[in-house]
Amino acid sequence: MSIQQMLPFLSTAVMAVFTVSVLSRYFVRRNPAFLFWGIGLAMFGAASFAEAYLALAWSPVIFFVWYFFGAVLNAAWIGQGTVYLLFRRRWVHVLTAILVLGSLGALALMLRAMTSLDSSGFTADLPISAQYKEILPPMDTAAGLIRWATIPFNIYGLITLVGGALWSAFLFWRKRVLPNRVVGNVLIAVGALSIGFASTLTRLGYGSLLYIGELVAAVLMFRGFLMASAPQPVEAPQPVAAQA
Repeated sequence: MSIQQMLPFLSTAVMAVFTVSVLSRYFVRRNPAFLFWGIGLAMFGAASFAEAYLALAWSPVIFFVWYFFGAVLNAAWIGQGTVYLLFRRRWVHVLTAILVLGSLGALALMLRAMTSLDSSGFTADLPISAQYKEILPPMDTAAGLIRWATIPFNIYGLITLVGGALWSAFLFWRKRVLPNRVVGNVLIAVGALSIGFASTLTRLGYGSLLYIGELVAAVLMFRGFLMASAPQPVEAPQPVAAQA
């Protein structure tokens, strides 16, 4: 196994630790933000593992995991966690209901697409993101409708995750408080953007940069989360001078 093929496994390991860290916070605080972050990160990790596997051999089940949890859902679910962090409103629950129903609809579309996969041209020499278009049914067919589903899910994920992180960083910076959260949120935003940037380079023919881009994204987002969620040190009280 080459170093290039090992990178997705490293990303999977980072995301596994990240996911456990986030979900452990949910079980302590019962904050739904950590639940959605944890679910989304688990999807990211599963997709990274699937990508690593597909760099070695073909499997329709593993392809399902890679495309459905990676290309379609994970950004939106992580982004929904950011929405819960930023807002405490009833309409957030409405968005959650829409996300869940939309995910179930996407699942139905994905299962339909699985009946029409064409893996005859698959090769382990290319990242799966550089050849999935030839494997999935065409977009203008009923079986290929799942490819349209990536658009609303990823746009929502981009707005909520990256936009939410940058907005939080701006608010803390403007108030000149909690500098660790400013830096942490910026790292989360940069990490999320690096995934899209790496995917774009893959489509332009630079597929060798995809795996390192995903590993960098995983590390940056994990580091950003740790910084943003770190408790502020409590300043020791100043001694009161004795009066004569």
